[in-house]
Amino acid sequence: MTITALTGAGISTASGIPDYRGPNGLWKTEPDHLRLVSIGPYLDDPDVRRRSWEFRRASPAWTAEPNAAHRALAELERAGRLDRLITQNVDGLHQKAGSRAVLELHGNMFGVTCLGCGARSTLREALDRIDAGEPDPACSTCGGVLKTTTVMFGEVLPEETLAEAVRAAQRCSVFLVVGTSLQVQPAATLAGLAAEAGARLVIVNGEPTPYDDQADEVIRDPISEAVPRLLATL
Repeated sequence: MTITALTGAGISTASGIPDYRGPNGLWKTEPDHLRLVSIGPYLDDPDVRRRSWEFRRASPAWTAEPNAAHRALAELERAGRLDRLITQNVDGLHQKAGSRAVLELHGNMFGVTCLGCGARSTLREALDRIDAGEPDPACSTCGGVLKTTTVMFGEVLPEETLAEAVRAAQRCSVFLVVGTSLQVQPAATLAGLAAEAGARLVIVNGEPTPYDDQADEVIRDPISEAVPRLLATL
């Protein structure tokens, strides 16, 4: 049995990180925050960039710990039963739990890249520069705009990462969807690709998704409880 997992924000809510599209999701409680993670406003408005840096500074991901669902997936990989762990999350909690076969579709919030020359640094370095008096730090190499190594709305996903995710979806015998609304493309299409290739599709999510009717099993129980229980039966 070859298992591939796709995870979204819902897997991290039990670790204290709010999701985005749930009943109390960030896009519903703070809709203006969408501008802070959208590439157009980010490039056009220095104030958006300043607010975006502070948004990342305030993220609970700095101190969050993996929950039972993260740990269960890491254990599944250690047992040699998880082929790839595809995640839409940028919080690094899968790696913190011990997972290594992670494909980060939307990047990671703790790195920083220059949109001009591609120079890399860390979010901690950028925040230190802000604390030292640079509210909108520019690239120290070329003066270009800096942003975290996350894929913002309006940007394309990393080509090779997406290609490997597609291959993993199409070769698995079980495709496990955890904590994602399956509304963001092209990540959402992975569930359909896996089902079309003959995989058993299992969805663990608190709210309905567009792919529920294609799933072999849909679980609505709390994710940190449901995932360890489910993986013990696969």
